[in-house]
Amino acid sequence: MLFGDATARRRARASRRARGALADYYRTPLPDPGTPASELRLLSVDFETTGLDPATNTLLSVGFVPVDGVEIVLGGAGSSVVAGASEVGQSATVHGLTDDMVAAGVPLADTVASVLRALAGRVLLAHFAEIEVGFLSRACEQLYGAPFVSPFVDTMRLAHRTLSIGFDAEPTRDDLRLWTARARHGLPVYSAHEALTDALAGAELYLAQVAEMSPEPTLKSLRGD
Repeated sequence: MLFGDATARRRARASRRARGALADYYRTPLPDPGTPASELRLLSVDFETTGLDPATNTLLSVGFVPVDGVEIVLGGAGSSVVAGASEVGQSATVHGLTDDMVAAGVPLADTVASVLRALAGRVLLAHFAEIEVGFLSRACEQLYGAPFVSPFVDTMRLAHRTLSIGFDAEPTRDDLRLWTARARHGLPVYSAHEALTDALAGAELYLAQVAEMSPEPTLKSLRGD
């Protein structure tokens, strides 16, 4: 097995059950755990949703951008609003998406298939990645009969590691927010809660975090799963 751990075993089980685009995704090998950050291929992903629970909330929009080593590949970026039957409700005050925009969106199956194609051979990268992994896995179970299982890199966990060194107190929730972490690295301020913008913001934060690590980290040391 590639990773020799629980993630690899769960991934193997899921791959045997998967259909369609998820089966195609599982057929593409992941980077080796020893791959250094300068050679690692990732996909920075951000989802906007009606809430935080994949079991009861709805995926509204998706943004992603590839990261090849130390370069952000803007030509590979993609985004879409997901067509859905549910109303956006109070979450509209966060992401700005309206019921009309969602009604005119791209079908969930097409959106998820595009994310899986972009993820093939790459490691998912996100800030608080449990959200993206959870909603993607839920959608994959509904569409393809199996969960999405993959190692991932979480910029929030990387920020937590940095802030936990040499301090007695745990970092606060505000300390770990994407925009607070970016400010700590001197990165510019963007408008928040637009999926593609947040995916780009996460990719930039990741590169800034990795640039400060010595020795150079590998996928194994970066993993958040």
